[in-house]
Amino acid sequence: MKPMELRRLTRSDPDYPPKLLQRLGQEAPVSLTALGNLDILRRPNLALFCSSRCPGQAILRAYDHAQALRKHGVTVISGFHSPMEKECLRILLRSTQPLIICPARSLDKMRLPAEWKKPLNDGRLLLLSPFPADCHRASAALAQKRNQLVAALADEVFIAHVEPGGHLERLANRVSAWAVPLSGFH
Repeated sequence: MKPMELRRLTRSDPDYPPKLLQRLGQEAPVSLTALGNLDILRRPNLALFCSSRCPGQAILRAYDHAQALRKHGVTVISGFHSPMEKECLRILLRSTQPLIICPARSLDKMRLPAEWKKPLNDGRLLLLSPFPADCHRASAALAQKRNQLVAALADEVFIAHVEPGGHLERLANRVSAWAVPLSGFH
């Protein structure tokens, strides 16, 4: 099988998500890099977030929510970066629903984990990044930009846990201003 190639989407590309321009305006990425099935972007999706530090009750809630999303085949979008988000990804990869993974780095020269290859080849995984080819390492600043992208693409947002005063709290306020349904941490 021929390896998939990265695709660059500019704002004028018909596959560029209009939600980004509607919600982010001039802050919307000038371009996106994609690997995988772009049709997944047209499906309703739920963004999944969780702060890195997460109390036991929130862990249980996130785990149960991931199981329910898996059972109902909900398309999930996330950076899948925090420990709890990674655990949710592990659960979701065992299902057949579409997933969108947005790393906090460029897709160029990114080594794909083995467990991503089958879903990618099956057309149920899309990798999406707003970062240029020279952003090879994730950072806190890139993660914030990535999380904003994920939230702007979402039809609904679930936040398992928010550290008070943290970046996710500010993101939750922005999501509320966009009138995107928000659940989880309340």
